[in-house]
Amino acid sequence: MKRQMQSWAFASLALFAASCAKDSNTEGPLLEDLYGEFSLVEDLSSSKDTVDFSTGERIYFSAQFSKTTDWELHLRGLTSGAEKVISGKSRFLNQENAQWDGSTTIFPMFKVEQVAVSLWIPEDSLTLTDTVYVLGTKVNDGLVVADFEASIPGQPPVLNPGFEVFRQSGANMSFRIDDEDISAQGQYYYDMGGEVGWDWLIGYIYMPASALPDSVLNGGITYPLSANPQQVYLNLIVYSPVGIDNELLLIRINEDDNLNGSFNGANEDQWSIEIRDVTAGWNQISLKYADLVTLVNGAPGNPAGNGVYEPDKINKIEFLFLANPSSGYSQMYMDYVIFTEGGPLKP
Repeated sequence: MKRQMQSWAFASLALFAASCAKDSNTEGPLLEDLYGEFSLVEDLSSSKDTVDFSTGERIYFSAQFSKTTDWELHLRGLTSGAEKVISGKSRFLNQENAQWDGSTTIFPMFKVEQVAVSLWIPEDSLTLTDTVYVLGTKVNDGLVVADFEASIPGQPPVLNPGFEVFRQSGANMSFRIDDEDISAQGQYYYDMGGEVGWDWLIGYIYMPASALPDSVLNGGITYPLSANPQQVYLNLIVYSPVGIDNELLLIRINEDDNLNGSFNGANEDQWSIEIRDVTAGWNQISLKYADLVTLVNGAPGNPAGNGVYEPDKINKIEFLFLANPSSGYSQMYMDYVIFTEGGPLKP
């Protein structure tokens, strides 16, 4: 009888141990995550004090908590005002979930500057801080058409001499490279503004393929881009000043369908889009080439050419700044015109 009691006891212990082992692998939150007190185990720190994104360097941030918690990492340029936001839910910040490649969440883009780092823990109303210094900014893949920066270091920027510029003889006309306000990228941007009481057109800037050094590969006739309209994106960053609500930017893209070196509006394709009602501040505009349309007096119409989207045959891009002539002064900044392939710009 005593031996039977011992066997039953051992069996019960085995069942209890098996039950405990099974429970330890049960999916779901840990008890400390549900009921434990939050505390900081490891303070915020960065993997390096300086970083040069222009050479492909990256930086990551570390911290450790006593329990899984929501967190937000805010990086803010002290000169540019640019901001990058990284968020997550974990017990650790590390190279896997808190790495920064120099990209931007809120424009403008980061510059060579000091960056303030803030780690916000909503559950505990805790903010941890650090600083890093950016030695070089992120380089974006793509064909840069215009960034309005100086081509000679130390010299003021000069507009590409191959661009075609026109402005009306109205009031308070600009159409110039400027740095009075913070630019979206680099130091400079293109300021388009004025008041014209007799015409919708205030002015324009045209950018032909012949003005781009890379187009020499195509004899200077067309932009060096992929032929796939689903892969090609035109990106630019535009700024509407506070109080301006009558701006209208008409973008027209001309294709040289027969590759004779010029565009004929009577028998070749022109694709367009109107940019209006822009939110105050810097805004990224990314346009998939295949989503553009032909506009006739502002309304969708039929293309004059073969009707095939052919970004590799782009001969010229036209940016026309317009406003209702009865609406008074209008203004818009434009910066960083760049074609990307495979997706929109990720600044």
